[in-house]
Amino acid sequence: MLAPGGTARGGYGAGMSLPAVAFSWEWVGYAAALLTTAAFVPQAWLAWRTRDLAGVSLGMYVSFTLGIALWLVYGLALRSWPMVLANGVTLGLALVILSLKWQGCRSGKPPRNGR
Repeated sequence: MLAPGGTARGGYGAGMSLPAVAFSWEWVGYAAALLTTAAFVPQAWLAWRTRDLAGVSLGMYVSFTLGIALWLVYGLALRSWPMVLANGVTLGLALVILSLKWQGCRSGKPPRNGR
């Protein structure tokens, strides 16, 4: 903590200072982006591989995909690159799943089971 006049008070002795730590909240954002986007990849891969989307609600997925698109726009407006990166990748994956679901709904065919 800085005392009036910008001098350090408490902790270290007179004339001693804490080492500068290069910490940025952006790295927390990148970690969150990596974890949440990586968690989505197995679901997208399974949907792509099996084409089995019978348990996926079309309405929910349309809403989810629009929400991700809005988060992407918001991230762009804020120039928050972790938000842009995570939502850009997730939007791409969500669009793949949504298009597979849409194709399945339009064809009226039962889903294939890739096992």
